[in-house]
Amino acid sequence: MKALIFSDIHGSLNACSRVDELIKKHNPDFILLLGDLLYHGPRNDLPPSYNPKGVIPILNNYKDSILAVRGNCEAEVDQMVLSFPVMSTTSEVFVDGLKLTLTHGHIYNEANPVPGAKIMLYGHTHIPVCHKKDDIVFFNPGSTSIPKGGFKPSFGIYENRKLSVLELSNEKEMMALTL
Repeated sequence: MKALIFSDIHGSLNACSRVDELIKKHNPDFILLLGDLLYHGPRNDLPPSYNPKGVIPILNNYKDSILAVRGNCEAEVDQMVLSFPVMSTTSEVFVDGLKLTLTHGHIYNEANPVPGAKIMLYGHTHIPVCHKKDDIVFFNPGSTSIPKGGFKPSFGIYENRKLSVLELSNEKEMMALTL
């Protein structure tokens, strides 16, 4: 099984176009979207090539492969234009006998994990994370559009029981953990 993991696109057409390229290249079984897909929110600067209307058709093209959760910037109007569910605070996907728990990170995070989660994927901070703490794997792919903490735009991949954070531009592995 292979899954590509993206978070915090924030309406950047450049970032989402790269997401599209990566999906076509890797042909994943699942596309996991960890929230904040269309809007930048009041705390962030506009991302490069801010164009939420341009992001919508790219994401909708993969509606049958996407599992998404609601970020703090999603609103009911987003569900009106997206062809896949985007309003759940948490979700789960089972791959290779493992349960991956998805959330955005503004409610559940390392300080407040999703109850019962053993492998928790989240975004929100725009800072990549890939480690185990207190018997829980915490994985944050960083942001595709507005990275913070000195990191470059990034995304995640799950394949063969391994989670990796990679640079968006060149797929250089930044951090990884075998499960």
